Amino acid sequence: MEGAGDGGSPSRGGDAGARTKATGGAGSRLGAGVKGEGGGSGCRSWEELVTGALLGTDRRPGTRSPGEVLDAAATHTLRRRAGLVPAVAAGRPPAAPPDERPEPPDAARRRLALLLADRSAPAHAGGRRGSAPDLGELLPQWLAIANERGLRAPAALLPPLLDAARARTDLRPLALAFAGPRGLWLAGLNPEWRFALRGGAGNALLPDPGDAESVQLLWDEGLFAERVALLATVRAHDADAGRALLASSWASERAEDRLLFLDSLRDGLSSADEPFLDQALADRSRNVRATAAELLSTLPDSALAGRMADRAASCVSLDRTGDEAVISVEAPHECDAAMQRDGVVPRPPAGRGERSWWLGQLVESTPLGIWPRRLGGRTVTDIVALPVADDWGDELHAAWCRAAVRQRDAEWSRALLGAPSAPPGEGAGTASLAERAKLLSVLAEPERADWVARFISAHGLSEAFQLLGVCVVPWAEALGRAVVDALEIARDAGSYPWSFSGVMGLAERCLDPAESGRLEALTATPPEEEGASPGAGGYWAEAFQRLVATLGLRAAMRSELTP
Repeated sequence: MEGAGDGGSPSRGGDAGARTKATGGAGSRLGAGVKGEGGGSGCRSWEELVTGALLGTDRRPGTRSPGEVLDAAATHTLRRRAGLVPAVAAGRPPAAPPDERPEPPDAARRRLALLLADRSAPAHAGGRRGSAPDLGELLPQWLAIANERGLRAPAALLPPLLDAARARTDLRPLALAFAGPRGLWLAGLNPEWRFALRGGAGNALLPDPGDAESVQLLWDEGLFAERVALLATVRAHDADAGRALLASSWASERAEDRLLFLDSLRDGLSSADEPFLDQALADRSRNVRATAAELLSTLPDSALAGRMADRAASCVSLDRTGDEAVISVEAPHECDAAMQRDGVVPRPPAGRGERSWWLGQLVESTPLGIWPRRLGGRTVTDIVALPVADDWGDELHAAWCRAAVRQRDAEWSRALLGAPSAPPGEGAGTASLAERAKLLSVLAEPERADWVARFISAHGLSEAFQLLGVCVVPWAEALGRAVVDALEIARDAGSYPWSFSGVMGLAERCLDPAESGRLEALTATPPEEEGASPGAGGYWAEAFQRLVATLGLRAAMRSELTP
């Protein structure tokens, strides 16, 4: 069609002339171009016009003035457009799925719009001045409360909500759950929101888990996010049905998908899952094999757990040095094929010895229940307190820590944590803050908060940041009081507040808003004592003012989201 248009048929030339007379002005140039195109411009094709324009009319032989070139280009453009064939209209997208959840109240909806309009990156307390709350840190809290209330996102706020989730990965689970099935539908229409289609955030409109036909249809044809959410839902409804659903397509799934699907078996894991997991030990993906071995090791009666227990028991035994009982360790000398099939990784990371690497994997995969019998019938607390020969203590205790976390064993976690008042590195238990944080996650919420509160009371805040991160929000009263008291002690000591910026940021997110009354007295600038850091009092006053303002906003958000 473009060739026909460029050729200049009489009917189209006449139409162009008529338009020229009707429009005038710029149209006169089009008319001039039509009249002179036969030879006046010297450019008889679109390609020649482009070449002349690029080279310059003064450098192109046979080309006239720039105005004439533009006239000819306008004429060609009109003819080319006249020859275009209209594109076939795309099919209309399907209607958005229903979402029966209620919308937030008006005040809460206005608050969400304000939080979404603040597109600045979250500014943590360490680099901030002033008393204004950080709206970026309040957005995830707003979303968490809205999801607790079972509310859905207002349609008008879905685009900015998805934009915020695209910019901040930490928001995605909360934002996608709040966006619901309509958010997933909308994400399918915009490539910039494609991330919502990849992650399993439970945001799909799922069928009844008892409707076998609908479940199978979504499993066969659904998006990855829908399939992840579906598997979790079916698994929670009927663990055996969930495992059977996964087994039906296991051989055809991609390795990265098999890994994520396999991880969903953690919920409701039982001995009935052992045959399936045992087959996964031969999977072609190393990560899938490792995850299957980890899951099997949490089943104390599984064949893999028994094999690991036999190997670990041959490495760890009770010995005596004089009258004192000592744990003796003889680490493996090789990592054979059978060990590798059971999930033992043969190659250690850089800087780690092979034998200690193998020993740690054996012990962490061994059911903790074997050790009291293996080590003279002692209690768990007594076992952790036993000396370990030849400097194997740190390695052995670290492996027991990983086993306690993997097996969610509260008794072993308490023993390995040690007393919160004991100086780190002294007495029984692990001195590693990272290991302590993981062990704390095994304990019940009240016990966890009480342990951290006593740790802060004994040692202050300098090493408490990781431990506070595993405590539930809002912090328990005793824990919140311990944090506030420690912050006040640090202020009175003349320290700079940015030394405690991480804890202050956590307090803004986690402290119970009911504690704000106790903080009012700390918002005033204290007198500068001799020897104190210059200007520290002003910084502390701003930090506490920001904390009080943030707690007030959190209280208002919760009130606005309450029906």
